[in-house]
Amino acid sequence: MTMILLTLIVPLLALLRYGLHAPALVIFAVGGVAVAILAEWMRRATEHIASRAGSAIGGLLTVSFGSAAELILALFVIASGHGEIVRAQITGSIIGTSLLGLGLAALIGGWAREQQTFSRDKAGLLSTLFLLVVVALLLPAVFDHADLARGAGRAVRLAGEQALSIGVSIVLLLLYAGNLVFTLVTHRDVFASARDEPRTDSWGLPRSIAVLIAATAAVAFCAETVSGVLQDAAGTLGLPLLFVGVIPLALVGTAADLFAAVSFARKDRMDLVMSICVGSSIQVGLVVAPLLVLISWAMGTPLSLVFTSLLDLFAIAAAAFVARSIAADGETNWFEGLLLIGVYALFALSFFFIAPVL
Repeated sequence: MTMILLTLIVPLLALLRYGLHAPALVIFAVGGVAVAILAEWMRRATEHIASRAGSAIGGLLTVSFGSAAELILALFVIASGHGEIVRAQITGSIIGTSLLGLGLAALIGGWAREQQTFSRDKAGLLSTLFLLVVVALLLPAVFDHADLARGAGRAVRLAGEQALSIGVSIVLLLLYAGNLVFTLVTHRDVFASARDEPRTDSWGLPRSIAVLIAATAAVAFCAETVSGVLQDAAGTLGLPLLFVGVIPLALVGTAADLFAAVSFARKDRMDLVMSICVGSSIQVGLVVAPLLVLISWAMGTPLSLVFTSLLDLFAIAAAAFVARSIAADGETNWFEGLLLIGVYALFALSFFFIAPVL
């Protein structure tokens, strides 16, 4: 009932935008909350659909559609001419789930427990894949730096950046296809066991599909609204536009994953928490970022994967290093969660002060 009442925020957003012509900051805040709520509806519908397809497929579907809201949001931000903000959003999504999400889960789940454990083998596989994704995301920036060092002209560099970004995106999507085969075929039993939990409140397939379609359409409307007032809202608050992309905009897209991770941590299901937090970061690198590059190219507003800020690169690499470190011993406690949240807060402060106010 609570979620149904909260979904009324979507018509409220339409009223604020078209009827009351509310200030940009109000529309941005309401639209962001609406996207987060709708992302949770999409996650629930996907889980009900996945419960009929098996636990392994369910795990992948949950993570995949957990990224759908941020993909739609990013596409509208690209359409509004803010490609640099989308790269910031990619960075924010990766550190948001792997640092803040995992930190909150470990803190809340471990508060009343001495420690929580998870499978080191499964977490190790995820963290290894995460490292490979980070290498692929860092490569275009290294390429750009090498081209600049050789004295290549701007036009040549831009052409090379775009060609490399497209090539990297295709390779990443192929790696994701391989990940599907690995998870669903050759190692199905390994990944299936983490999500075995019978559902007693199944919506039924027609209802689940209807909710998923309706939520996706509503997310598109809300994302278009948020992207349209992004710059005005940032100006009203006096916040750097890049900071808005890394923190609030990224958190809007990943809110469903954060809530799910905390919920499962309270139930002491840390295998699933690792799968959600690290898996969502992998999903951003393997699927969301490549799709954004390819779709933006088709839209005529090409987005490259060249992260020009060293802080972006360091944040992404640090997130992968932290995930690898957490996975090494197969256990977490509340203080480790607090440390992860602290690192995320430090990155947030850094992005606030490094980016110019636009």
